[in-house]
Amino acid sequence: MTDAYTEPGTPDTRGPLRYLWWLVTSQRRRVTAGALLGSAWMVCLTLPPYLLSRAIDDGLRPGRWPELTGWAAALLGVGVLNAWLAIMRHRTMTRVRMDAAFRSVAVVVRQATRLGAALPRRATAGEVVTIGFGDVGVIAGTLTVTGPGVGAVLAYVVVAVLLLAVSPLLAAVVLLGVPLLAVLVGPLLWRLQGAEAVYRSGQGALAARFEDMAGGLRVLNGIGGKEVYAGRYRTASRALRDEGYRVGTVTSWIQALGVGLPTLFLGVVTWLAARMAVQGDISVGELVAVYGYAAVLVVPVEFFIEGGYGISRGLVASRRVVRFLALEPEGRDGATVAQEPGTPAALHDPESGVEVAPGRLTALAGARPAQSAAVVDRLGRFTTSAATWGGIRLEDIDLTAIRRRVLVADNEAALFAGPLREVVGGAGDRDEEAVGRAVEAAAAKDVVRGAPGGLDAWIEAEGRNLSGGQRQRVRLVRALLADPEVLLAVEPTSALDAHTEAAVADRLRTARTGRTTLVTSTSPLLLERADTVHYLVDGVVAATGSHRELLAAQPGYRALVARGGAGDTSGDSGPESVPPSREAVR
Repeated sequence: MTDAYTEPGTPDTRGPLRYLWWLVTSQRRRVTAGALLGSAWMVCLTLPPYLLSRAIDDGLRPGRWPELTGWAAALLGVGVLNAWLAIMRHRTMTRVRMDAAFRSVAVVVRQATRLGAALPRRATAGEVVTIGFGDVGVIAGTLTVTGPGVGAVLAYVVVAVLLLAVSPLLAAVVLLGVPLLAVLVGPLLWRLQGAEAVYRSGQGALAARFEDMAGGLRVLNGIGGKEVYAGRYRTASRALRDEGYRVGTVTSWIQALGVGLPTLFLGVVTWLAARMAVQGDISVGELVAVYGYAAVLVVPVEFFIEGGYGISRGLVASRRVVRFLALEPEGRDGATVAQEPGTPAALHDPESGVEVAPGRLTALAGARPAQSAAVVDRLGRFTTSAATWGGIRLEDIDLTAIRRRVLVADNEAALFAGPLREVVGGAGDRDEEAVGRAVEAAAAKDVVRGAPGGLDAWIEAEGRNLSGGQRQRVRLVRALLADPEVLLAVEPTSALDAHTEAAVADRLRTARTGRTTLVTSTSPLLLERADTVHYLVDGVVAATGSHRELLAAQPGYRALVARGGAGDTSGDSGPESVPPSREAVR
């Protein structure tokens, strides 16, 4: 059996029931063992009443001590066996539940990674969190049905057969009564599915709203919108609370019926058996046995009700997971019809006219950063476009190959919490020398020296304990350390002072010698070191040449660069100097 987290397999996303069945078949042996143990445990629960009736009828007679001792010993043995079966069943089903949980988490994380930059546009963060923590747990709990499920049916049949030997009337009551109980609870289960689906959807939306409010607290304070947003959150929270009450009402009825109906059923069977014993139709031992059978039957009856409740909730949760797993990245990711270029090749964006020559440093300069970032999105295949790589449409190339060779270094790319060494290290372990070269190229030595512990210093999530310029250089270290064949960097020096920016510009060119690099910037310090500069007007190339050629020939470019140079005085001052994220400017 493969590890559920490292190798989760390919889920069946054709429907919620098929997804649950995939989780079952992914661990066939364990589920089979759990079903066998659960069945043996539940069937063995029916033996004590029979043994007790024999001990009463055969052993409670003068001179029958050997029979009484024998039946008592058998009763003790069955009790010990049942205890062992219960322990092993519980252990096995815990493993089944944990495997399902980790397998679901793994496929959700893998899908989130596959969606990449398209994730925020396809699903909210709150929805992903709700799926990863809430729905996955519900699904895992649903799989415990597979353990005693078969056993409940077998116990029902065994009790019916044993009662048939005592009284056909009692056997008929049992055979007809248990399905009747399931029919009574059925409508509530359907109602629960609808209420729980609405509640789960609202829960994800509210979590997303809370995340937006927490992340934009500074902006909301600045524009005086905090109270307005908080009021909307309170309104949505009250609506979700009311929906939660609806779910709780249905759940309480199901749980009440799960306890009450089996007890009522037990009372009916016991009353019938007592009347038959008074009339002499059955013996005292058989009366005790009937009571025991009915009491044991409470377990599978409760399980039928609780199992139906669990499956109902599991289908709701699985439906949300399946819907998330069915999302596709933007672009035609499904049909790979062309091989990636075998050697470094030019990237071309027909929409803007930008061409990035292999092995050279190319720069985009435009008055609107959003338009330059849009070009990068198309060349990095983060949006649908006709962009090509070596004459081949990017949409026709396997996305995995593109991500392996082309890296988009976004100025707002996430920084995860952890030691600085791991934050910049990426997917693999990097040796000290390689990390040192990347730190030097990004002019980030002062960041390392100033952090307590150097490369082992703890970086908070999103680099909250760093200034804006420090975060920018840490991101650049990470990008350079990855050493991609093609690096597409969005405003890599916008938060740096002129002195640091000049050092980064020189070292970036040296570090990327022979590799394909595209940067977006209006800084003359960076543009001067580019082999080719594309001057964008309204998102389209208006002129191409070296920095000096464009200065001489294009008044608009000259004014743009002068404005960029004059504005480049903010220094390494913090988050205020960082331009808006690509998501915001879209």
